[in-house]
Amino acid sequence: MTKEQDNPKLKARKPVKCVVWDLDNTLWDGVLLEQGAVSLRENVVEIIKTLDARGILHSIASRNDEAAAMARLREFGLAEYFLYPQINWGSKVASIKKVVALLNIGADAVAFVDDQPFELDEVRFSLPEVLCLDALELDGLPARPEMNPRFITPDSRMRRAMYLGEMERNREEETFAGTPDEFLATLDMRLSISPAGPDDLQRAEELTVRTNQLNTTGYTYSYEELDHFRQSPDHLLLMARLEDRYGSYGVIGLALLRCDERVWTVKLLLMSCRVMSRGVGMIMLNQIMGMAKRRGVRLLSEFVPNDRNRMMYVGYKFAGFRQVGKSGDCLILENDLSNVRPCPGYVKLRCEVD
Repeated sequence: MTKEQDNPKLKARKPVKCVVWDLDNTLWDGVLLEQGAVSLRENVVEIIKTLDARGILHSIASRNDEAAAMARLREFGLAEYFLYPQINWGSKVASIKKVVALLNIGADAVAFVDDQPFELDEVRFSLPEVLCLDALELDGLPARPEMNPRFITPDSRMRRAMYLGEMERNREEETFAGTPDEFLATLDMRLSISPAGPDDLQRAEELTVRTNQLNTTGYTYSYEELDHFRQSPDHLLLMARLEDRYGSYGVIGLALLRCDERVWTVKLLLMSCRVMSRGVGMIMLNQIMGMAKRRGVRLLSEFVPNDRNRMMYVGYKFAGFRQVGKSGDCLILENDLSNVRPCPGYVKLRCEVD
């Protein structure tokens, strides 16, 4: 590979992270409260399990009686697959918005399946980012390109379990009597930062494609490009992993640096939105700042602002970055490395890079 692979690759539609299902005459045949006895649509169990194994989550937006619907889902052995199900008499739009907020994903990462044209049209009008699909298209769901990530990683297969673990953490936090930092200390969080290895590249590509909010540039890189960076003497590709007493979060962060003799430039820094409330978002950035300071190099970072990554920009400003230039939509930020912050006491850090 002879050219610098720094250009973003944009896709027409982002991969789907969650399928939100209607129930009556969609997930199952019949209307539960009218007929009582309903039967699952043909192939629906296989479809749900296939997508789940790919790391695609499931939820529900259904006008129905919650107790009756959940009882039927448990009878079918499917209740465990649906995160934050919204079963009520409100609008499907409101239900989808709540799922998006609770999962902390973008509406453009959601597909909605319903049998009623009115419901689909209402969601299309109010949430045009959502991929709306008629229940008649159900059999073709697994074959859609948005439902087929290029790689299925160990993190993909664990995604639902990771969200279930986060739900448990949140439930405990709601009843915790101390301060937020005191609660975080109870989690026994362990963060590791290391250079990417060959086995990390599939997850690295997945992160660049899937992560939108805590993302400095929105650049996406292919497996092959990331492998080039991993082996390049002029680049540093770092991966961050997090676990706590509830289990593993998996790989939750990535940083790509171009390392010239006198200047390091952060080309991409991203963190999974799943760790947004865990106080680890800026640890990786501070580690990079410390590395640059020890080597006596300037530290720059590219930043492409959009309507989704303002929190990342606030984090950069809090870390002491200031704008020193601009190239098109890309801001060039610099840190004078005078205020490198230590790792918070509630996180045990292992960094395998000097």
